[in-house]
Amino acid sequence: MDALHPRLLVDRFTECFRFYDAVLPALIGATRARGDENGPYASWDVGTEGALALFDRAMLASVVDTEDLPAAAPGATRDRTMLVSRVADLDAGYALCLAHGARPVTPPTHRPAWGPTLHSAHVRDPDGNLLELQVY
Repeated sequence: MDALHPRLLVDRFTECFRFYDAVLPALIGATRARGDENGPYASWDVGTEGALALFDRAMLASVVDTEDLPAAAPGATRDRTMLVSRVADLDAGYALCLAHGARPVTPPTHRPAWGPTLHSAHVRDPDGNLLELQVY
């Protein structure tokens, strides 16, 4: 089970995929678990634990309603990173985050395009960092 892993939100998916696919095996012993250079998603694991995931930045912007923000500064921009955590109970995890000061972004939602059984919710921590809670 992936307890917590970083997800990089990238504009140049193919180039980033090729980079991480080439360096992660030698650097940390990671193997590609999902995806290919065509995107929009790919991930690498070390053993059974998620180590890193890449996600197309524009695609996620449409999900968390930041597509109207510019991709680059000045001012507010689309997210570049996101922490992802698998949880046992998505509704309870979402409620817990909100109870402790998170701002809601997307409520628990079934996302079959991301995986046939994937459900996710998004919140922002008190500093605005994006967190995805997921079950599948």
